[in-house]
Amino acid sequence: MSTKRPVASPRFKFRLYVAGDAPNSAQALANLTALCHTHLPGRHTIDVVDVFQEPGRALADGIFMTPTLVKLAPPPPQIIVGTLSQTQTVLLALGLATDIAA
Repeated sequence: MSTKRPVASPRFKFRLYVAGDAPNSAQALANLTALCHTHLPGRHTIDVVDVFQEPGRALADGIFMTPTLVKLAPPPPQIIVGTLSQTQTVLLALGLATDIAA
């Protein structure tokens, strides 16, 4: 008798590049946090990189605008620039949208 193991949902790892406490950066973090709590509860990590504090890291990672979100996992990596205020568009870009109204 074989038993099927439940398929584990993928864990998402995000890196959000922000510019200090700039309004757009704060908005992007708030929007990402809300999106993750709603659509990825317990299945996400968010690493915030302040380009003012770590300019070398941002340059090494090829980040030239903020706010910039990088989805590191699951593959493939994806990059979204902006405040992430268009929730459906962000979900679609991240591969999380299941039903998009036409």
